[in-house]
Amino acid sequence: MLDAIAKGAAAQDESVDLQAEFEASNIDEVMDKLDRELVGLKPVKTRIREIAALLLVDRLRRRFGLTSGAPTLHMNFTGNPGTGKTTVALRMAEILHRLGYVREGHMVAVTRDDLVGQYVGHTAPKTREVIKRAMGGVLFIDEAYYLYKPENERDYGQESIEILLQCMENNRDDLVVILAGYKDKMDRFFDSNPGMRSRIAHHLDFPDYGVGELKSIAEIMLAEQNYRLSEAAAKALEEYLPIRMRLPHFSNARSVRNGLDRARLRQANRLFASRDRALTKTDLITIEESDIRGSRVFAEGKLEGEPETKAR
Repeated sequence: MLDAIAKGAAAQDESVDLQAEFEASNIDEVMDKLDRELVGLKPVKTRIREIAALLLVDRLRRRFGLTSGAPTLHMNFTGNPGTGKTTVALRMAEILHRLGYVREGHMVAVTRDDLVGQYVGHTAPKTREVIKRAMGGVLFIDEAYYLYKPENERDYGQESIEILLQCMENNRDDLVVILAGYKDKMDRFFDSNPGMRSRIAHHLDFPDYGVGELKSIAEIMLAEQNYRLSEAAAKALEEYLPIRMRLPHFSNARSVRNGLDRARLRQANRLFASRDRALTKTDLITIEESDIRGSRVFAEGKLEGEPETKAR
């Protein structure tokens, strides 16, 4: 009896170096990568760090035999397109793998079309095949609210939802499901599917980017492709962004990338038009003011690629 008491007291005195465990997990490497990849999003990054801390402490508790239920890690990411939801899901998969909560740490990204069949008996095998591919990692379902279409009595989305619910409950030690979509539509989806809401532990809202953040994103995108903005082009971009943000179909970083792709096209055409002279490396990497201001966003307040309106 005395020996048991002594052993218990000794166990109480055991200690662990949390900083050393944190460094060994290399979670900070993933977070640094996330900071480099995504501008802003401070509330989202803070929440990811909190989840990582919870998982690290939970792992240490298990080492001491302090058992508790496996943490529920299924998540819901809400926000407009181009706010970084897919990138954060990728990094979350890395964190989960490094802490031993999933075996492989890969991410399988799908939409309704990958899960729901078009005829009787088609949905279950499609959904189970996707789940099989995602096991050991993260299943990211974009625009998840499209799984539920109550207005269509012959829709098979509910069958897919039921299979997902069962898997989320029974395999939560080897699969994390992340749902994503517009906040208002996801709220309605959860109202109609309370079983799904009850399985989601973490809700992260991704805010839209401001003009300054979008300009930083543009500069990062250009640098990754070995381009840069001239001083005048940078000022033109600052004027371009607020106009573009007010136009339809704005999707944050995606719209910035599309705008830069067209600026690169205009730069290439400008350089080709002056092919009678030798080009320098600076010529090849520099986006000039005219490459930005050539956008129809400035001239007509509309997007490139839109059809011309006929005069009446």
